Amino acid sequence: MLETIKLSKTFKEKKVVDEINLFLDEGESVGLLGPNGAGKSTTISMISSLLKPTSGDVKLDGKSTIKDPSKIRKVLGVVPQEIALYEELSAYENLKFFGKIYKVKKDTLEDRIQEVLDMVGLQERQKELVKTFSGGMKRRVNIAAALLHDPEILILDEPTVGIDPQSRNHILETVRNLNVERGTTILYTSHYMEEVEQLCNRVYIMDHGKIIASGSKSELLSILSSEDTIQVQLSGQSDSLLDRIKSFTSVLQVDETNEGMRIISKKGSNILSELVHAAEKEDIQIVNFQVETPSLEDVFLHLTGKTLRD
Repeated sequence: MLETIKLSKTFKEKKVVDEINLFLDEGESVGLLGPNGAGKSTTISMISSLLKPTSGDVKLDGKSTIKDPSKIRKVLGVVPQEIALYEELSAYENLKFFGKIYKVKKDTLEDRIQEVLDMVGLQERQKELVKTFSGGMKRRVNIAAALLHDPEILILDEPTVGIDPQSRNHILETVRNLNVERGTTILYTSHYMEEVEQLCNRVYIMDHGKIIASGSKSELLSILSSEDTIQVQLSGQSDSLLDRIKSFTSVLQVDETNEGMRIISKKGSNILSELVHAAEKEDIQIVNFQVETPSLEDVFLHLTGKTLRD
C-alpha cells in the first residue's frame, strides 16, 4: 500500500536518513523504533510530504507521491510529536478549523467532528478551551484532528510522551480499535517498547539514519536465539566489577541497572561461577540471578547499544 524506496535526507552534508526501504501493507500496524536522533521524525516528514527527500521515493499503491503529494495527503493522517493546536480555541473550534483544512464536506463535517470526539473520549469537553486541557487531553484532540478526513493510513509520532496514564490508555485503545475494527493502516513510533509490542504486527528498528533490523516480533527475537539475557541483583556496585565481567569471553554486553546488572552472554555458557568469583574479589554479594526470555527491548539494546529512551 505504502512504501519508501532508498529514501534519504541530507542536511548540511549530514545524512540524517540513509536509503531507507520500508513498506506498509493495507490494514497493518507497524512500529518504527529508534533512539533519539535516529531519523524517525525526518522519515515521517518525508512520507507525509512535509519534507522533500534528497533522494529516493515514496510510493502509494505503486505510484510516486513526490511530484504529486496530493495523492498521499487525501488518505494520510499524521499525529505529530509536538502538539499542533490553537490554545485559545475550544476543542470543537480546533476540529472545525482542521476539518476545513482537510476539505471535509460541509454537510458531513459536523458529524465527523462528533464522531472523532467520541473516539477520543472528549465529547463532553468539546466546548472548553484547549489551553485548559491536560497534556494527555491535548494529544487526544491532536489525534481527533488527524482522523477528521477518515484517513486510510495513520502515522503517530510518539503520541503518548509525557501524558497521564488515563490518557495513555485511552490513546492506545483508540489506536488498537482503529486498526482492528476499522482496518486503518498504522505506522507507530514510541519511546515505550511495551506499546509497540501491544499494537504492532511488524517492527522496523532504526539507528543513525538506517534500518538495521525489521520483521515480526518472533523474527526479531530470533536475533538473540544464540544468547542468554541475565539479570543479576547485587549487594553493591563497582566499576572494577563491571570491567571484570566485560572481560569474560562469554559476555557480549553488560549494562548497569538500579539493582545490579543486565548481562547478555553466549547461550549455554557457565557464567555463574565466573560471576561469583569476580563478585567475591570485589567483596560484593550476588543477591539474585535470573536468566530471562529475550524481549524486544533486549534486541533493541543489542542492536543499537542504547535503551529506547536514550
